[in-house]
Amino acid sequence: MNDAIDHGEIRDAVRKLCSRFDGEYWRALDREMAYPTEFVAELTHSGFLGVLIPEEYGGSGLGLSAAAAIMEEIQRSGCNGGACHAQMYVMGTILRHGSEEQKSHWLPQVAEGKIRLQAFGVTEPTSGTDTAALRTVARRDGDHWVIDGQKIWTSRAEHSDLMVLLARTTPIEQCAKRTDGLSVFLVDMRAALGNGLSIRPIRTMMNHATTEVFFDKLRVPAGNLVGEEGKGFRYILSGMNAERILIASECVGDAKWLIEKARNYACERTVFGRAIGANQGIQFPIARAYANMRAAELMVREALRRYEAGENPGAEANMAKMLAADASNEAANVCIQTHGGFGFAEEYDVERKFRETRLYQVAPISTNLILSFLAEHVLAMPRSY
Repeated sequence: MNDAIDHGEIRDAVRKLCSRFDGEYWRALDREMAYPTEFVAELTHSGFLGVLIPEEYGGSGLGLSAAAAIMEEIQRSGCNGGACHAQMYVMGTILRHGSEEQKSHWLPQVAEGKIRLQAFGVTEPTSGTDTAALRTVARRDGDHWVIDGQKIWTSRAEHSDLMVLLARTTPIEQCAKRTDGLSVFLVDMRAALGNGLSIRPIRTMMNHATTEVFFDKLRVPAGNLVGEEGKGFRYILSGMNAERILIASECVGDAKWLIEKARNYACERTVFGRAIGANQGIQFPIARAYANMRAAELMVREALRRYEAGENPGAEANMAKMLAADASNEAANVCIQTHGGFGFAEEYDVERKFRETRLYQVAPISTNLILSFLAEHVLAMPRSY
């Protein structure tokens, strides 16, 4: 991989920052299901979370490969980037489709850390990944839009100042296509909370700060509409390749951490007078996990290459996410099996990573939907849903 994509200096700096947040830091947060405020603040102040924001708005103006390198190294260091990745891919909607006024107003504040952009309001309880079927509606009332509805799995809503929200502005029966009539809005959550916006935390098996969000006649200024009314679905879709690639990069980082953890333990742990790593029953699963991680890593790099060349890497981004999620899940299973009983002990951090990696079999898109996408759009098979 060439230096332009590898970003060695950035990786070194991220590792140095992450070294200040050891396993005990993450274990303490995990026990309380608490948000990593200090960690996110350090990443923000170091400029890592503004890496995709153009320099004229106070960011670094680097490409997606830089963001991918940051996310991979966070995970490879044993940390949890779940509180960081959304700020990178959510802001892409504003960058690509926002007005100059919106970009000038919001992006410098995000880059400086004055406001947090973490919440992405798309998924709903009844629609799931069938985004066109969402029921949150927005109707125009003078100089405002009035929003009613509900979102679920809106991670970090309690820790975000700005939300990118998708709502229906034209009834589906009046649209030529189901995906028409959806619009994107910027919601200033500081003003909205308690004034039509309420948030309910959802406790999950991993510390992911996810929530359910309710809108009850929430008034949003008309100027907060992103792009054209009714074009919101394509705006959201345009950011999903970046989302897939960043999540895949995280999974590769997790797999590297887990494989190294398993390898080290296998070489150090002695049973029956020799290291357990001398047994092929221990060696082979670790070696296979490594091979699968490397294959996923190469697909991530190909997706990045095509993305930064201005191509449409839809297939590569989806395959990268699927293969990397599978690789990290496999590595987690291998790591916990290698450690035996100690793999379930909190102090080893393996069980925490085991839980965290499992998420990406389901989110932000499930493996089955990726397979359906590949079957229909790459292999030209009949649509299955």
